[in-house]
Amino acid sequence: MKKVVTFGEVMLRLAPHGYLRFVQSEDYEATFGGAEANVAVSLANYGVNAAFVTKLPSHEIGQAAVNSLRKFGVDTSKIVRGGDRVGIYYCEKGASQRPSKVVYDRAGSSIATAKKEDFNWADIFEGVEWFHFTGITPALSDGVAEICMEAVKEAKKRGITVSCDLNFRKKLWSKEKAGKVMSELCKYIDYCIANEEDAKDVFGIEADNTDIYGGKLDRNGYISVAQKLTEKFGFKGVAITLRESLSANDNNWSGMLYTGGNAYFSKKYAMHIVDRVGGGDSFGGGLIYSLLNGYDAQKAIEFAVAASCLKHSVEGDYNMVSVDEVEKLAGGDASGRVQR
Repeated sequence: MKKVVTFGEVMLRLAPHGYLRFVQSEDYEATFGGAEANVAVSLANYGVNAAFVTKLPSHEIGQAAVNSLRKFGVDTSKIVRGGDRVGIYYCEKGASQRPSKVVYDRAGSSIATAKKEDFNWADIFEGVEWFHFTGITPALSDGVAEICMEAVKEAKKRGITVSCDLNFRKKLWSKEKAGKVMSELCKYIDYCIANEEDAKDVFGIEADNTDIYGGKLDRNGYISVAQKLTEKFGFKGVAITLRESLSANDNNWSGMLYTGGNAYFSKKYAMHIVDRVGGGDSFGGGLIYSLLNGYDAQKAIEFAVAASCLKHSVEGDYNMVSVDEVEKLAGGDASGRVQR
């Protein structure tokens, strides 16, 4: 069985029930999630041997985070235990023209304060074919950025395919620092994943004739972005999610994979959103699964976008769908009819 390792932070997610605002809520629903953890869960649900690497406290909340991954079949054997706290994020679900809001309380988390000697990458990467992380992880601290650099260098030395979702978070670091750190890490990356804004925020590369807030996307602009990223870093492929935001509840969703000098666009889905958190991560998980299994470029982008479309119908961070469900949607069955 093909083995994938993802590395990052898993956090406690506290969310008001339904569409209540923070100030209205007297209790919060507690679940777990985090970009690379979300990818690992997606892959485990597809039958991939997926291991998630992080550092978590040895107390009960840390164990609850581990258990949340284990129950979906994620390998947690390489998670380091220690440190003082699990990072928390508060998520208020948007509706209509009111956007969703996220408040972080993650400073000083176990992974943010981790040291290079906590992780033995030669051991972690034994028998591994693919390594995935996001731009969130090196943003946690300078020390974690150094750990990421050690990881990608060891992965490259072993011939492991490396993917990274740029995932720029302005609440974690500046555009200038993100550009500097990610430019070094990208030298070791094979597949770059981004959304409409990441390439602009991190590298100053912008799609022409595009207004994501007005629901207007120009395909040629994104081909140009992918070409420029490929020229700059020599990526094997660049995958970009294309979200046209009509409101907080209704988006059009598609994607593009640029590889071998050609651009492949998926079909477009009109989504009514249940929970958009983890949408990009489910795209990454779908892309990794399809490329690991030798899908051609068109089939790969169709699978990734269909997987992510389905995630928008699932509460919580994790994408709890099967390969069969994704392939049915990618194959054209978007009716949502009851399956008996």
